Amino acid sequence: MSPSLQGILWMCAGVFCLSVGDAISKWLGEVHSPIQIIFFRTLISLPLIALIAHFNGGLRKLTTRRPGVHLVRGLLATGTMLCFVFGLVLLPLAETTAIAFAAPLFVTLLSVPLLGERVERLPLVAAIIGFLGVLVVVRPGGAGFQLGALVVVAAAMFYALVMITARRYGVREYLWAMVFYVTLVPLLVTGAMLPWVWQTPWPLHWWGFIGAGIFGIGAMACLTLAFRHAPAALAAPFDYTGMLWAVLLGWWFWGEMPDLWVYVGTAIIIGSGLAIAYHERRTTIKRRPTA
Repeated sequence: MSPSLQGILWMCAGVFCLSVGDAISKWLGEVHSPIQIIFFRTLISLPLIALIAHFNGGLRKLTTRRPGVHLVRGLLATGTMLCFVFGLVLLPLAETTAIAFAAPLFVTLLSVPLLGERVERLPLVAAIIGFLGVLVVVRPGGAGFQLGALVVVAAAMFYALVMITARRYGVREYLWAMVFYVTLVPLLVTGAMLPWVWQTPWPLHWWGFIGAGIFGIGAMACLTLAFRHAPAALAAPFDYTGMLWAVLLGWWFWGEMPDLWVYVGTAIIIGSGLAIAYHERRTTIKRRPTA
């Protein structure tokens, strides 16, 4: 099996784990606050991240010279998680997933003012068209509009900022330090708020919290392996297989069926994302030195 194919398969496995973790969080959100859900997800994930770091160079890989940067990234990640889980509770799973796909589009749009990058015409136009796709799904002012849609848009914006900070500072930081602190800060923040929202979990819910944490770290491991085996521009488009799982899981557990506009908007968002990925792949090939 070629490395590229292995990377694609790891990507698909990681997206599946993410989708299952999201479905579990949506189920838990019927009883528990998003704060409590995020607390347990990060509480379970953090020791596993430290263990993986230990076997990939030792715990020295968790050291950093930029604690302030990690604090900011952690707060942005906290906003991402809380808004996304709150959106899961308010919206159908597929609709939440479709809106969340806008995060890479926001990265393209925000990289100009925040990173000073020069974005070429094709990815810029694709990102703008993709944002129009988000509006098709959200339908502000329409009869189907829900406040939860804006919450998920906020989650996508927060996540875009997390990715932009990773692009700016990630080269000078250890990978597992980036992952560790972006998990530690949400744990501390939600832990501080936990006494005000605590609901004693039912026995079955404890398994849900454990499962959400395990699927979350499983997704992280699979996605890391995906980008180790395959170029990012090749593996990243398979992130959109998450829409398939979102539709299937939403229909299976909650009887949710997205309406036509959700499919239309999703197609626009995915098409825009694929156009950007295609452009990045062509740019990478052109910059590759020849023998």
